[in-house]
Amino acid sequence: MTRPLNTALDGLRLSPIRRFSDLAKSTPGCVSLTLGEPGENTPDAVSAHVGADLAAHLTHYPPNNGYPFLKEAISGWEAKRGLSYAPDQLIVTDGATEALMCALTIVLNPGDEAIIPTPAFLLYDSLVRLNRATPVALDTTPDGFQVRRDRLEAALTPATKAIVVTSPNNPTGCVLDDQSMDALADAAIEHDLYVICDDVYSELAYKSGYRRLLVAHPELRERAVVVQSFSKPWAMTGWRLGWAESTPELISAMAKVHQYAVSSVPAFLQHAAVEALRTDTTPMRESYRRRRDVTLKALEEMGLPVTRPEGAFYAFPDIRGLGLSSEDFCERAIREAGVALVPGTAFGAEGFARLSYACDKDTLRLGLERLSGFVSTLG
Repeated sequence: MTRPLNTALDGLRLSPIRRFSDLAKSTPGCVSLTLGEPGENTPDAVSAHVGADLAAHLTHYPPNNGYPFLKEAISGWEAKRGLSYAPDQLIVTDGATEALMCALTIVLNPGDEAIIPTPAFLLYDSLVRLNRATPVALDTTPDGFQVRRDRLEAALTPATKAIVVTSPNNPTGCVLDDQSMDALADAAIEHDLYVICDDVYSELAYKSGYRRLLVAHPELRERAVVVQSFSKPWAMTGWRLGWAESTPELISAMAKVHQYAVSSVPAFLQHAAVEALRTDTTPMRESYRRRRDVTLKALEEMGLPVTRPEGAFYAFPDIRGLGLSSEDFCERAIREAGVALVPGTAFGAEGFARLSYACDKDTLRLGLERLSGFVSTLG
């Protein structure tokens, strides 16, 4: 008899985002608006460092937490954005995914609960489950994808240990307002909770006056882990580079998980990462803003309600008036119109679909035209 596998896997499912992306790839001529991946390439000045480092034989084991020169560069970059973490309070990670895994692993024990404002990236739910804790979805749909104090308080229990926060949000593109951030900060302090801040889209916030949670509420610093990534702002998704920053106590605990999970990120990528931090993200952000405006105009003309995204590169239109489940809508859009989106169920929100406008403008235009034609057949 085969002995059973780890039962923590029982509640996990493979990514629906990948499933619909793969379905699009297997459908001839389909336009995919599924993946949150920039259509641009990594800047040449960044990529050039890899060849130079390989030629210099920078191919040996680097320090587990990253070379000092990269951690110093990250520390300086963050200081300009209102977060002051010393280089020894940083870990360079295998993307934000590994950083989130490390953060939740050190925080959660079996039986703990973690609140996840929903709609949310599926990864958070899965990582909580892998740690034999319980994800608690906090539905923000009735409040325009904002966190409201009464709903947050209702979700808290004696088992609540952490809150996972992301702003701008994936899949909605929404930015948390001051009321939301105040509610989160008050709950974390009053109930002694850890706060995991997934700030990977912070460089892609369009909203005037945008502030990251820890900038708005520095009193959370002793209980927070901040996660960042090179993937989105610098079109480096395939590089798998990110970082985490926190207090000495928390970062020391995360370093243990990091060391045994991946050891380190590749040595010959780290000078390139420094170059990325020197590269202005404004052109990328403004390009997405323009694509956002094109997308919103098209969705309005289709008659699909959508909360205005103020960051990232996603729109999350409401399809509840079309009489289809989100999975049926997305499957039929691929088969009948040759355009792929991701159903809202992938993010814990039935009745919506995620559209990524990270692709190039011609692909986006064609995809929106096909989506418009498909929606018109459902009227």
